[in-house]
Amino acid sequence: MTEVLFYHLQNMTLESVLPPLLEKSLERGWRVVVQSTSRERADALDGHLWTYRDDSFLPHAIWSAGDAQDQPIVLAIEDINPNGAKVRFLIDNAVLPTDSDRYERMVVVFDGEDDDALAAARSAWTDCKARGFEVTYWQTDERGRWQRRE
Repeated sequence: MTEVLFYHLQNMTLESVLPPLLEKSLERGWRVVVQSTSRERADALDGHLWTYRDDSFLPHAIWSAGDAQDQPIVLAIEDINPNGAKVRFLIDNAVLPTDSDRYERMVVVFDGEDDDALAAARSAWTDCKARGFEVTYWQTDERGRWQRRE
């Protein structure tokens, strides 16, 4: 069964949250697709994942790269899965893929300060529940640690 985690960003940026989540995915041996909604965002994330820390980087490629199928993380803007990922991150209000049930885990990261993002997340939540997916909601506590909320 597909597990869907909803991460509610408040007082933080996607650029600060995404790399640690991707690191955890790689530690677990998962291949990942990160789907945004624009080439500009994918390009910006591409640069960020190489430089977000002085002592580390996340191995990845943009979907159009010739070796995307070999990379553990692929940045995409379409409903594709070139690296055979079992985990998909949806950012920037990207819609659920048509083959959502083929993923072990999907992570919907949304900006709690953006009304459109909240509406898209609510719609995705309703859709996931209707499909019988296991859904959880995550929000940070006062110390900035992710906590599962009911």
